[in-house]
Amino acid sequence: MKSRNLYLLIPVMFVFQFLATQGLPKMERKLDRLFQKTMNKQLLKQGVFRLESKTLDFEKSWAFGQFKNGQKVVAESPFHTASLGKTFTAVVIALLVEEGKIEFDSPMHHFLPDTLTQGLHIWEGKDWTKEITLAHLLQHRSGLSDYFEDRPSIGENMLKEILHNRDKFWSPKEILDFYTAGFQARFAPGTDYHYTDTEYVLLGLIIEELEKKPLHEVFEERIFTPLGLASTSMHLRSAPRKKPVGPMTEIYFDDLEVSQMSSLSSDWAGGGLQSTTQDISTFLKALVEGRMIQKESLEAMQDWTPAGKGVYYGYGLMQWRLNELFPLLPNLTLVGHSGFTGSFMYYCPELNVYLTGTFNQSAFQNGAIKFLIDVLRHMRDTKV
Repeated sequence: MKSRNLYLLIPVMFVFQFLATQGLPKMERKLDRLFQKTMNKQLLKQGVFRLESKTLDFEKSWAFGQFKNGQKVVAESPFHTASLGKTFTAVVIALLVEEGKIEFDSPMHHFLPDTLTQGLHIWEGKDWTKEITLAHLLQHRSGLSDYFEDRPSIGENMLKEILHNRDKFWSPKEILDFYTAGFQARFAPGTDYHYTDTEYVLLGLIIEELEKKPLHEVFEERIFTPLGLASTSMHLRSAPRKKPVGPMTEIYFDDLEVSQMSSLSSDWAGGGLQSTTQDISTFLKALVEGRMIQKESLEAMQDWTPAGKGVYYGYGLMQWRLNELFPLLPNLTLVGHSGFTGSFMYYCPELNVYLTGTFNQSAFQNGAIKFLIDVLRHMRDTKV
């Protein structure tokens, strides 16, 4: 009986291999056309994209555009990760929790001097600063405003400030001073959700206090070197171990190219990294596969709170539930993070596929998610 079943299995295997050889090229052509069509949109100048599927035994990288000097963007071109860096910061916090140095529910003020935190969170006449925990900071539930995009009571937000003062290099302390000079709290800690880079500045400062070294050195020792991320560094603060194939791809705020501005240093622990699609994919796979932090830590990072229609936030991780965005979309999820520049790193557990890249355009954040949804549709419909 066993030998008969084996003989029956052999033709099935050949059929599967035949279908795979027919389906994969067709899917690849669809993805080629989709990427090209997306990059031909008016505001997009440069983009890189990488897809890895273990289920289909398929991986490929795409690149589009050229630099102002005529040099072509290639798949290995480094790019500014924007808020993808939040996941790196959250992973370091998780490692410190595993080592017993902190707890997710630890009060923030235990690890920072009063000169940095005093009166940071005033809401309805009460100082709530000492009620803020590390979990609140990680999950955007502290009630603090966002120094980048929120409107301050006086002056301008950082998004406008970096354009007015393009040559300024921002230290973490100056970023926090910028916040305290003009921003107010929005709600009591733990009572609501509001996405804010301010919290990740505080997390970065906490890491530096505990590790007694600059954040970029902590990243190098705890993440970059162990995972072999030789093309990853903190933009404007360190250099990658491997010489880049060319300059960092050019970032656009609508029609304005901003990648050479020193003021981009204002994006620090919340996303100030430079990397490649290959390195980001390596990092995300290590996280998902349990090679960076323990299973319990990864589960804690996926303690989701609602962040919008079909969108949830954990500890430095985002989750998109596609059929909650629109009922006709497939019942698939994306877990990872997005960035202000149209950058992205996501894992789809249902299809076992990793998606990393950037469109380098601040006006294309929603467009990046739509692109990924279209990619997943092609992946799901591939007949193998």
